[in-house]
Amino acid sequence: MKLRKLLSLKRWSHILRSSWQYVISPSVKLADKLLFTIPVLLYWVLPDIMPFMPIDDIGFTMLLMGWFVSRMDRKYPALKSGR
Repeated sequence: MKLRKLLSLKRWSHILRSSWQYVISPSVKLADKLLFTIPVLLYWVLPDIMPFMPIDDIGFTMLLMGWFVSRMDRKYPALKSGR
């Protein structure tokens, strides 16, 4: 059941849409935005810093997106319902 949820197109479309909305939203604090953008940018620019993490750049970004959106959905419920 969990694998089906992980591969759900509806879930990933929500994550992709929401992650962008949270990053550009003026209601979300800059510190919260940086929790997502800094690790992703560092991993894309400096992948050799973490040599023992055999995850592709896009895979790492998608994992972090899922975490970021679930955190922001809980922290800013008004933005979630406002879409």
